[in-house]
Amino acid sequence: MNTHNPSDFRYRVRRSEDTTARFDRVPLAVRTLSSNTLFQGEHEIGIEHHGALYRLKITRQGKLILNK
Repeated sequence: MNTHNPSDFRYRVRRSEDTTARFDRVPLAVRTLSSNTLFQGEHEIGIEHHGALYRLKITRQGKLILNK
């Protein structure tokens, strides 16, 4: 299940000449992986990050949970 929406945007602050802050929708490139690619048929994977082990799980409802 890939819920990545290509029209998903992050907000950046852009200041104009009159020094007021304005929010513009600017697309940011994000490397996207399918959960099928990550899990390869399993329901839980381990992720090592800075020496700590994290567990990424798919719930019965199809949501993702990350635990340390």
